[in-house]
Parts: sequence; structure tokens; C-alpha cells
Amino acid sequence: MQPARTIRFGVLIFPNFPLMAFSAIIEPLRAANTLSGEPCYSWVTVSPGQDRIHASNGICIEPDFAACDAPTVDRIVVCSGGNADHLVAGDETAWIRRNLLAGARLGAVADAAFFLARRGLLDGHACTLHWTSQPAFRETFPGLDMRPDLYVIDQNRFTSAGGVGSLDMMIEIIARDYGPELSVQVAQWYVHSPLRPDADRRMLALRIRTGILDDLVLRAIALMEDSVEELLRMDALARRLGISADKLERAFKAELSMSPNRYYRSLRLRRAADMLTHSGLPVNEVALACGFANPANFSRAFKDHFGCLPKDVRKRKSVSGESPRPVTAIRQG
Repeated sequence: MQPARTIRFGVLIFPNFPLMAFSAIIEPLRAANTLSGEPCYSWVTVSPGQDRIHASNGICIEPDFAACDAPTVDRIVVCSGGNADHLVAGDETAWIRRNLLAGARLGAVADAAFFLARRGLLDGHACTLHWTSQPAFRETFPGLDMRPDLYVIDQNRFTSAGGVGSLDMMIEIIARDYGPELSVQVAQWYVHSPLRPDADRRMLALRIRTGILDDLVLRAIALMEDSVEELLRMDALARRLGISADKLERAFKAELSMSPNRYYRSLRLRRAADMLTHSGLPVNEVALACGFANPANFSRAFKDHFGCLPKDVRKRKSVSGESPRPVTAIRQG
């Protein structure tokens, strides 16, 4: 296969970027070149300056270019960590806009969709990002079409939840560029099964995130996630699923050893923890967005579940100046 021309990628990285998502962008491009025997892709790394930049695991990368003098490319992928919503990036944004005017496509992995959305670069496009940041993103940008999928490719934008989801996204991009045969070879190179074109990416993402295998329970959880602020009664949830409330109860007890009501409450509290960690919304607004009309009841429930108060999460965030580790890592309820 002889490519018409080499497709040039520019990977924009910021301090504390996730190395796994970064590798999942670059490695499939390298594999495509190796397996095809042709220069299908080239890539450069770009950062705010040309100083070495640390990934979230401490590994250093020396970028090829600073944003102020980075070259024109065909595709830009932004790779950043949990502080993406607070990045100040004038040169980087100008470089992106110059490339877009020249016809480039723009993508993001992990939490970098926050960076693009802040600058209006996702307007009119569907997108996704890491699941811990999705609740805060939805509240911050209610007008954007945020989807809880592993990845989303929409027109000239492409975004992934990060991690292995970035690899799935890149495999599909390779299939669109050079055909399914090469993309399957790339997936096999990394001992990975490519997603079927008709795969339900939301349910797959939910299955990966929760580890739950039962399809009925997964469909129930998807409905719960769509009804966090305006709460569903369990009998109404069962009717939407076309089953009895008793069958719903038995399915949750068999799969999770808990009632659907208890899981629903836990889900709402975990979403509140994610919003406290990844957004600046006041605690009372977080409570309302997660279905708790009474702030005092919310604080008590939060402490029972996680062992700390909601305001403690916000204090840690304000002291450190960046997103703290997710509160869900403190204690699982």
C-alpha cells in the first residue's frame, strides 16, 4: 500500500499528561508504518515550551516543538491530565486555530476535551472524555453533546475517554484512512480486539468501567446515570426495562449483592464526588445536580459513604491548586 501522502500528527501535551493515553496515540501510528512498509504517518510532540515535560507518572518527555513555533500538521491531538479545565494556553490555542484554518482535524484524549470546550473548539460536535470528569463537563457545558462512550469521531473532531479507549479510537482512524485490513493488523500487533463497527460503545464503556456482565443490570445502570438529578422510582425504572420490580431487585442482588436503590444512591454519591473533584461548582449545586434536595442530608450521606465531608474535598482542591486524587479512592462505600 502506497499512501497518497504521509498524514502528519501533532500531539500537544501538558504537564501531568497521562502517558498511557499518549502512547495509545503514537504507537498505533508507528505500527501502521511498520506493518504497511510505508510512511503512512509522521508525528511531532508539542508543548507550552521546549523544556522537558513530566507525565502524571513522573516520566519525562522532551517535546519536539514549543507551541509558538510548532509546524503545520494534518491532525492535532491534545493530551492533558485532570487540570485541563484550568490550563492557560495562549500560544497553544493560536497554533490549534492556525491549523484548523488550514484544514486540520482536532482531537483530545482523557480530560483534554475540557481544554477544547473552554475555547469553543468543540461547539457543534459530539465528544467524550474520561468518565470521572463527565459529570462536571456536562454541568459546565450543557449545550455540548457529551456522550458516555469510549470514543467519539464526529466530523473533523475525535475524542476518547483515554487509556485503551484511545487505542480503539486510533484503530478506527487508521481504518478510515487506509482501510480495515491495516487497522486489524495494528490491533493484532497490540494483542487487542478491534471494536465492531456496530458495537454499542456506551454499553461497552459501562461494562469496562463497572466490571458488570449482566446486560439487564447494565441497561438499568445506564438509565440511572441518565436520571441522577431527576430521580427515578424503581418501579418506573423496571417499567422502562419491560420487567417487574421484583425481577430488577433479583438481578441486582445476584450481580452486585445489593438492591437497585442502594446502587442508585451510591452512583449519585460517586457522581457528586467526581463533580467536587473536577469542577468548581458550589457544594449545594453539586448536591442538587445529584438528586439531593437537602444539603444537610447530602453531607451526611457523603460522609457515610466516603468517610469525609463534601467541603473537605473542595478544601483539598483549593489548597493544592489542582484536582486532588478522586475521593472515590479514599474509601468505597
